[in-house]
Amino acid sequence: MSGDSTSKQTLSFLMRRFEEAGIRPRTKLGQNFLIDLNLLGILADSADLTADDVVLEIGAGTGSLTALLAAKAAVVVTVEADRRMFQLAGEELHALRNVVMLEIDALKNKNHMNPEVLAAVTSHLNAAPGRRFKLVANLPYNIATPILGNLLAEDRPPESMTVTIQKELAQRITAAPGTKDYSALSIWIQSQCRASILRELPPSVFWPRPKVYSAFVRIVLDRSLRDRIRDREFFHDFIRAMFQHRRKFLRTQLLLAAGNRLDKSGADAILERLNLDPSLRAEQLNVETMIALSRAVQNAAAI
Repeated sequence: MSGDSTSKQTLSFLMRRFEEAGIRPRTKLGQNFLIDLNLLGILADSADLTADDVVLEIGAGTGSLTALLAAKAAVVVTVEADRRMFQLAGEELHALRNVVMLEIDALKNKNHMNPEVLAAVTSHLNAAPGRRFKLVANLPYNIATPILGNLLAEDRPPESMTVTIQKELAQRITAAPGTKDYSALSIWIQSQCRASILRELPPSVFWPRPKVYSAFVRIVLDRSLRDRIRDREFFHDFIRAMFQHRRKFLRTQLLLAAGNRLDKSGADAILERLNLDPSLRAEQLNVETMIALSRAVQNAAAI
């Protein structure tokens, strides 16, 4: 592996490498590359990696971030669906023994991770005691939401996720109740993790330049929060249904989300027991209230 190539993801370096390979970035696949070396270093450092960590990177790109991560972690499993980029990254990473490259889609579908990706990560987690799973990536914009959401649905989720994503998505993840950005994704992540925006990134620090701002986000799993959710699959489905028609009042939306589990009197009884005004909207409920509401619906369905 060339020492220069993994430390010089500048605009001139990238343009030269792409020209040599006879390819162009495919922006429809979210191929926008950081060209500020300091920012690449900040992203890698913010992940707080140790020699016990197994890192999943989605979107290998040219391999520049991969190499930075490999210098800190036990193993990096890097996933790249674009064959051209996979070959380009392979030229830079072939000598790194602790990098595992997978030329596959990270997602099986929008609601599930690719089992091959999870199997590769699990294999390396089980290879030594005390290993921890972390996600670190410049996530392609078009798959960032399902990647983050689906990984938290796994029985063995990442201990942390340190990622570059679209600023709009970062705002949704960290949004407070009652704001326009508050959503099912906000609740899903905040119900299990501590999330923060580390840094906003203008289009000028990428090549090609995207049309939107981006952000570094760090999401840290908090098991004391996660353990409050008795049935994560039910909760995930419930909160997505609660936001499907976000302008409807709470009583109406609850009946729609509950399906045939509740009738009107059952819904009214739950709202009264939780001291919730039926004229509220789902976007006004905090995480704790949504967990309680989900649990009440599930309990009612079990009677």
